[in-house]
Amino acid sequence: MSGFKLKLFKDGLRRGRVTNIHGSLSTPFFMPDATRAFVKANTSADAKRAGTEVMVVNTFHLYLQPGQKIIKRAGGVHNFMDWQGPLLSDSGGFQVFSLIHQGKNLGKINDDKVIFKSPIDGSRHEFSPEKSIQIQFDLGVDMMVCLDDCPPNDWPRADLEKAVKRSLAWAARCKQEYLKQIKRRKITEDNRPLLFAVVQGGDYEDLRRESARQLLAIGFDGYGFGARPVDKDGNFLAETIFKTASFLPKDSLRFALGVGMPEDIYRCYLMGWDMFDCVIPTREGRHGKLFFFKPGFRGFTKRKAKPGPIVSYPDFYRTKNINNAAFAQDFSPINADSDLPELRRYSKAFLHHLFRLDEPLGQKLASLNNLEFYNRLLRELRRL
Repeated sequence: MSGFKLKLFKDGLRRGRVTNIHGSLSTPFFMPDATRAFVKANTSADAKRAGTEVMVVNTFHLYLQPGQKIIKRAGGVHNFMDWQGPLLSDSGGFQVFSLIHQGKNLGKINDDKVIFKSPIDGSRHEFSPEKSIQIQFDLGVDMMVCLDDCPPNDWPRADLEKAVKRSLAWAARCKQEYLKQIKRRKITEDNRPLLFAVVQGGDYEDLRRESARQLLAIGFDGYGFGARPVDKDGNFLAETIFKTASFLPKDSLRFALGVGMPEDIYRCYLMGWDMFDCVIPTREGRHGKLFFFKPGFRGFTKRKAKPGPIVSYPDFYRTKNINNAAFAQDFSPINADSDLPELRRYSKAFLHHLFRLDEPLGQKLASLNNLEFYNRLLRELRRL
């Protein structure tokens, strides 16, 4: 049966189990970005070997290319990308609004829908809350997200208030369309996808609280933190993220969208968040940045989750840039502690050589290393 069961602990931590037609997941979990139905530089089988259990695809990008019809003919996005584990689809709201915010000639936002030009060929398209939900049902995902107005956190309060109001109206429309599609497609309670709404409000606590209050009145399976989790200077919004979690029901899933630095995932889990997604492990890997646990790391020390934003975190990992000349003659394994034979067999010198020649195999190996690191990080958090 699709749903979420939560276990709360005396120390304030939470762990749960998400079930759906493509399997079950223990929280907390991290979702690598398979934005366009693939994890860049890797196959779905590669991602699974690295310990990945669930991934996120993007409605906006898949709608533009290859399109709904192609994916429907393939039997859904799971078959299309050869991944039979759980999938979540982002609504694409962040992407379409980022596109429009780059220039007014690229699109327009109104209370009814979003009109935009394709970044691929300049063709005109429209996204409404109803259309976003319809596309996500055609994708056949296990978890889907409501379309929302996703402005930068540093916008003037008046503009953020408008975005909150619009996002709430769209969430209600998404819920109505979701129920309509469930009925029309004859989807049973056991097989239905989970639906998430997104809390907006920038860095204003009262706007976030009101956004959450009204979304709870509509009712969703889970709730997400909307907009970027950092300010314009790149500072993590610990206070705002903590407060937002406190506005959400304990028995619902909490999705920290876009939270991807290892220390921020650690902090957000202690603050009560269950789900994370980000491009960081694979994007950084493709540029030669590798994540490693520090020598001697044997897991996190049990600590009580105190009320309030988690500012401090243990010094549990390090990064290495394989492009540095120091690795040209480093014949130690890429990662001697890896469960993947290629990461134990190939040397850092060889990986450096691959990056010097811009060989895709280097991007693949580095991305695999980072995916394995992130998946182990979440396993260690589940042991807390």
